[in-house]
Amino acid sequence: MRTLYINIKELLQVREENINKVSGKNMKVLPTIKNAYLLIEDDIIKDFGATEDAPKETIDKVIDASGKIILPSWCDSHTHLVYAGNREQEFVDRINGLTYEEIANKGGGILNSAKTLQETSEEDLYEQSKKRLDTIIKSGTGAIEIKSGYGLTAEAELKMLKVIERLKQNYPIAIKSTFLGAHAVPKEYKTDKDAYVKKIIEEILPQVANAKLAEYIDVFCEDGYFSVADMEAILKAADLFDLKPKVHVNQFNAIGGIKAAVANNALSVDHLEVMKDEDIEALKNTDTMPVGLPLCSYFLSIPYAPARKMIDSGLPFAIATDYNPGSSPSGNMNLVVATACIKMRITPEEAINAATINGAYAMGLSDTHGSITKGKKANLIITKEIPSYGYLPYDFGNSNIEEVVLDGITVS
Repeated sequence: MRTLYINIKELLQVREENINKVSGKNMKVLPTIKNAYLLIEDDIIKDFGATEDAPKETIDKVIDASGKIILPSWCDSHTHLVYAGNREQEFVDRINGLTYEEIANKGGGILNSAKTLQETSEEDLYEQSKKRLDTIIKSGTGAIEIKSGYGLTAEAELKMLKVIERLKQNYPIAIKSTFLGAHAVPKEYKTDKDAYVKKIIEEILPQVANAKLAEYIDVFCEDGYFSVADMEAILKAADLFDLKPKVHVNQFNAIGGIKAAVANNALSVDHLEVMKDEDIEALKNTDTMPVGLPLCSYFLSIPYAPARKMIDSGLPFAIATDYNPGSSPSGNMNLVVATACIKMRITPEEAINAATINGAYAMGLSDTHGSITKGKKANLIITKEIPSYGYLPYDFGNSNIEEVVLDGITVS
């Protein structure tokens, strides 16, 4: 099936060469073609250019995209989309003055979600999760990472990862799975965290790896959760199973997790709301992608990752939703892009780069996703008739997506 889009007002994120990420001042550069054509063949981008140069050979379907902008689908590199129930009561508790840490200390937070998930069947968990996945696909996401971490027992963690595997099998969207057994310390290990770390390393991790249910490993490295030493022990054990790190660091405190993550060849370090100069220095000239999660900051009313400072320091930067029931109950990447511009002071060009090509990198998907490049997946967002791509974050309260194409097929 050959589909040709013509008269595209502007085709965004056009990359002749398949670069895998952009950094520093290059993040301000968003290559585009105005009055463009785009040819897709089945699920692959075949060609693009000025409309006047559009191919004349037989095409199965020609679509006039006058007044519309086409860009690659969003790449959401950090989510907890597979969870059970919700935590709306904690939302009310925060409005009434409790902090995220206070809620966690009284049995809420991650432990609350873990209890609910442990009591939920795999089938029910799958049904809840696929509804969320349907929604985010229709809002323009074409690749996603999903973590476990709300199980905190071998049985429940494996249940989560099996649900992620079922989603992979049943949906055309690219899905990457991450084992996050070290998300919180279960109640029964409250006075013996070392025993839980040992259980992760010696019991749960081998089961996950042997079942081939995860591609990445994650640890919540933070005061009150897991120390840098805990993280390093888990990452070294995971390396024996070829699980690459994508870790939570610097959400509330800077405790040295970034330097340790880089030393352990982390693909990404995520959150980064609290950054010291030495953390930024540790990331320079590395293969580790810094990932900001602006909706978490928005929802919890905590500081935003200093994206402007990181980019101005020459670093690459990606953004993701952190979709989860407690601190970011939204998988809307359009809102992520807008919030990054409004609150992190990055430009629309930087935000789109962060949500596409750099997001793909943070999931190991640079070869297939994140840009309009020949040979990459035909995962596209087609906007309504809008003035410019800057209008997308400007008009933050409304959807400006008219159509979503996933693997060459229109889904909305």
